[in-house]
Amino acid sequence: MTSSEGLDEPVVAAATPASVEGLPRQALERLRERIRSGGPFCIEGHGSKAFYGGEPRGEPLSTLDLNGVCAYEPSELYVTAAAGTPLVELEALLAREGQQLAFEPPRFSGSERGRGTVGGMVAAGLSGPARATSGAVRDHVLGLSMLNGQGELLHFGGTVMKNVAGYDVSRLMAGALGVLGLIVQVSLKVLPRPVATLTLRFELPQEQALPELNRWGGQPLPISASAWWDGALVLRLSGAEAAVRAAAQKLGGDVIPEAMAAPFWEGLRDHEDEFFTGARRAVQGGASMWRISVPATAPPMPLHGEQLIEWGGAQRWVVTPMAPAQLREMAAAVGGHATLFRANDKQAGVFAPLPPTLARIHRELKTQFDPRGVFNPGRLCAEF
Repeated sequence: MTSSEGLDEPVVAAATPASVEGLPRQALERLRERIRSGGPFCIEGHGSKAFYGGEPRGEPLSTLDLNGVCAYEPSELYVTAAAGTPLVELEALLAREGQQLAFEPPRFSGSERGRGTVGGMVAAGLSGPARATSGAVRDHVLGLSMLNGQGELLHFGGTVMKNVAGYDVSRLMAGALGVLGLIVQVSLKVLPRPVATLTLRFELPQEQALPELNRWGGQPLPISASAWWDGALVLRLSGAEAAVRAAAQKLGGDVIPEAMAAPFWEGLRDHEDEFFTGARRAVQGGASMWRISVPATAPPMPLHGEQLIEWGGAQRWVVTPMAPAQLREMAAAVGGHATLFRANDKQAGVFAPLPPTLARIHRELKTQFDPRGVFNPGRLCAEF
């Protein structure tokens, strides 16, 4: 919702079908009636991302009755699933066909209240280790169906990229934290799992690791993920066996056995590795966990606290007691922004303040999709 791309294009009216194929009609009708007659609502699936964004407010509105895969065409590389479908179930189905969600969304499988769902994945807009090379969630959303603030069922996009016209509302919903509407069904692009993977480890300080990542990023190397933490840089190579083998020989480093590497990448993806579990403990003790987005070429930042760097240098996590204004100023100085990912005190605001023009676009979109303001008040913007 923070992107203004395409906003000067004409709006193409969305279809408003009476039902969505593959979804339980009674469950859908119950949701429509509740939206028309009540509110405000806090949209939730398993609640695994309740910590993210502003504090949840409103009456719970669950998507869990909207469950299951509605359509899957492995040869066409797309799948359509209901919003309440657990990610682990969807990915198990894809794995049987040798396919995957290439952006590796975090499933938060260790969270106290359950695992991530398809609708929550899109609403949160979070991607995993492969985001820098495979794209973000919104790059893989082909279409979706949603209920707006008046209980109307709207459908946008389809199952192929060429169906997109006018406002790309399907992708607009990615990262909007549910403030525009209740996602009921999503069509996603899927991709084949890589034939070969190999993980390399390098002992490098941050001052050397970042330039190396930038240099390697300009070369035709099959790097699918990277992570730097505590003086160690870890690279994952993915692709054809010959390409992975040749890249490993060129890069050097220590080869990490797959039996150790696979759990590391899974833990990093699901925020269950040592850095993230330590971060949660630190937050309980009064620190804050920040997600900083910067250009990959940004130099090391003098952040006070534990750091983890992903996405070739473009995503930097820090657990710190630093003042929010100071940290956001440092991020802006190198062309980025900072999000308060986990904290006990969110009075400083979770997301970086928007420029006036972009803030106006956010307000107008909210008014168009949710004129009564019933969905997820305060989760994305304090004012709505």
